[in-house]
Amino acid sequence: MTQATEPASDTSASDTTARTQAARRAARVHRAWFVAAVTFVTITGAAAFRSLPGLLIDPLHQEFGWSRGTIGAAVSINLALYGLTAPFAAALMDRFGIRRVVAAALVVIAAGSGLTVWMTTAWQLWLCWGLLVGLGTGSMALAFAATVTNRWFTERRGLVTGILTAASASGQLIFLPVLSWTVQSHGWRPAAVTVSLAALAVVPFVWLLLRDHPADVGVKPYGADEFVPKPGPVPGAARRTLAVLSSAVRTGPFWLLAGTFAICGASTNGLIQTHFVPAAHDHGMPITAAASLLAVIGVFDVAGTIASGWFTDRFEPRRLLAVYYALRGVSLLFLPMLLAPSVHPPMIFFIVFYGLDWVATVPPTLALCREHYGEDSAIVFGWVLASHQVGAALVAYLGGLARDVFGSYDVVWYASGALCAAAALMALVIRRRPGVLSPAAA
Repeated sequence: MTQATEPASDTSASDTTARTQAARRAARVHRAWFVAAVTFVTITGAAAFRSLPGLLIDPLHQEFGWSRGTIGAAVSINLALYGLTAPFAAALMDRFGIRRVVAAALVVIAAGSGLTVWMTTAWQLWLCWGLLVGLGTGSMALAFAATVTNRWFTERRGLVTGILTAASASGQLIFLPVLSWTVQSHGWRPAAVTVSLAALAVVPFVWLLLRDHPADVGVKPYGADEFVPKPGPVPGAARRTLAVLSSAVRTGPFWLLAGTFAICGASTNGLIQTHFVPAAHDHGMPITAAASLLAVIGVFDVAGTIASGWFTDRFEPRRLLAVYYALRGVSLLFLPMLLAPSVHPPMIFFIVFYGLDWVATVPPTLALCREHYGEDSAIVFGWVLASHQVGAALVAYLGGLARDVFGSYDVVWYASGALCAAAALMALVIRRRPGVLSPAAA
């Protein structure tokens, strides 16, 4: 009898082991990671335009005679709309779905960038480069990453936020060297067409592979214990967006987060991304060399942002923000002494150091939005991102104006360093929500 029952027992154990292994394999390839991958590719493709403004300031100035302040105004419109559109886009995704909003945004980006080829006056630059591309990029800004993360992930949110934030840097890394070579060798128009085609190329990935909610494919969010039904469409997207803003502005953390993120935008997109290449060129550095340094920032930004997401899952976000802003401010104070006709070791050290800190602020800022605003956190983060872009827009314009007035960018570097010091202090003032444990304690 013993010999007859042992094989059955072995078979049963074997089946149980096989099922366990299959379950583990399924857990390792949760559908949420495929959605995150498509989101990463989408943001990377749209980031092509983020690489272009700094490369076109000198060519547009030379061809049309427009002042740097005039060109900077177009960048300012773009950056401001990039931020102001984000909270409404988050609400529109709740109303019409992620796929439709993002696909439409990519088409608008392609149209805006492509139409610049035929522009002849400054208002056309403001319309195409500022209005259309600003609306398109704003509709799939970091609020897009926040919406995907909130819907598809319960665990590893900080890490996923860091990875998706790094997608913009990856786009910069991929496109900056190509676009700088194109501008240098063939002019700015082929570069604008390249950006337009890159945006269009991502549309099929979004439409065929992206899904709005885990319930669409019958799975639980990653790390969730229970299945989450898909909520119905939320009508009144604009009304809801403004209602969330009305509620958030009555709280102290919102103003502190918005203030620190405005300084973040001023010291990154508005300053370095827009003005680093022309500033380096002022010191005799070739445009292609300066653009390559900006691309290297993108390399280390990927590592820094993913690491910041990992830290955010484990350490208090307020303190992380304070450290990030303080280090960024110190690095900017040294930059005027490092610009030279050629690339030397101290400049490389700045590029690495600054790159690690470029958008490392996003994961802890988004974590604080989740902590204080719960289900409305994606929309609140959209408004916080709007302040980021308003800060970027102001410095994009004022930086070009300062260059026209003073003949150099030095005053802008020093002012931005001082602002980063203020942001570090503001981050420490943000109070923790009562009853919320720190990541380490949790």
